[in-house]
Order: sequence, then structure tokens, then C-alpha cells
Amino acid sequence: MKIATIILSIIAIGLIGYNVTKLNFDQLFQGESAVAVITILTALCAIILLQILRVSKRIEKLSKQQRDV
Repeated sequence: MKIATIILSIIAIGLIGYNVTKLNFDQLFQGESAVAVITILTALCAIILLQILRVSKRIEKLSKQQRDV
């Protein structure tokens, strides 16, 4: 699970990097630039969700270890 979240985070960062090159700061919310903004926001949300998943798995593992002790 850890490897999958890392790979997906790297893909999301790559999407952000690619879409930053597509931004037109003169017309940020029109045409191709609007799609790039939406994709950047979506990738940021995906990264946040993946980090929440990783932390919740770590908490689950720690609580399981404390129950066994």
C-alpha cells in the first residue's frame, strides 16, 4: 500500500508540473488554461487524500501494536 501511494503521489506531482506549463496567466480561467487549473487542483486533492490514507494506515498499525502489548 505504501508503494502504491508513493507512485500515485509522484504521478500527481508530474501532472501538476505538466499543467503548470499549460497555464496562461493573462487568461487564467479561459480555454486550455482553465482545464489546467482544474487538473492542478484535482491533483493537489489526490495528494492530500493519499497522505491522509498513509497517516491513517500508520495510526492503525500503531494502535494494533499497542493492543498486542
